[in-house]
Amino acid sequence: LETNGSFFARFVNIGLLLLILLNVIAVVAESVRPIFLAHKANFLAFEIFSVTLFSIEYLLRLWVAPENPDFKQSRFPRLAFMRSGMAIIDLLAIAPFYLSMFISIDTRMLRGLRLLRIFKLTRYSTSMDLMVTVIKKELPNIASALFVMAILIILSASGIYFVERDAQPEAFGSIPSALWWATVTLTTVGYGDVYPITLGGRIFGMIIMLTGVGMAALPAGILASGYSRELSSRRELYEAELKEALEDGVLSEEEQSHLKNMQKELGIRDDEVDSIKNQSKHIECPHCKKQFIPD
Repeated sequence: LETNGSFFARFVNIGLLLLILLNVIAVVAESVRPIFLAHKANFLAFEIFSVTLFSIEYLLRLWVAPENPDFKQSRFPRLAFMRSGMAIIDLLAIAPFYLSMFISIDTRMLRGLRLLRIFKLTRYSTSMDLMVTVIKKELPNIASALFVMAILIILSASGIYFVERDAQPEAFGSIPSALWWATVTLTTVGYGDVYPITLGGRIFGMIIMLTGVGMAALPAGILASGYSRELSSRRELYEAELKEALEDGVLSEEEQSHLKNMQKELGIRDDEVDSIKNQSKHIECPHCKKQFIPD
């Protein structure tokens, strides 16, 4: 369930991955009413089948939580698993189906909530796992940027209100009314449905637009630098593991398999692995003291 170390593990993970993708396709197809009405019974059968497998998967992961390295050190491993991000996503993916048995839920909303299953892909995709890791680590910085953006939106709405309220009372008659213009302008979207018409308003709008260009780029810059640091950290982790494995001058089959699995889990490309190996020329055999390049 948690590794790709065996054929059966890979078979299970690939099967779950395909099931998630099919569920996303099914939700999209159901939004086309003629298709939904023509195959309503088939969609329901597939939903029951999917929820059954996802429920079994969740219960199995809950059962083996005490054996999972991420939770085994906790006093209550299963409770720690249930509180983890992926477990919550797993639960949200099946909860709408069970809730519909006890309370009345709009079927359109139910079908929409099933799209939450797409987040289960983060367990099987290295790139999505990397994205989630970066967002978690950079969350305080992103939150700070969003907080500054919120302050600027309020100040912008207040400023345009004082400048344009007399010329356009229907659009800028109050600060809450002006929030829409301030938001779309600062985020550089600019729908054009509301805009200043006075000279002072246009000058103020230009300043806000220029400010928005920088502010909109700030979260992107934070994520970009976070990606760079995380990739560098993963590369260093793999390099340290490789050097440790080569301390005795020999790479056993077990060590090679471990390094290969680690490469997949960390999302390190083959050319990066070759580069790391070439940089390890200084590795010295503890027996003959000769330096060598690892295979």
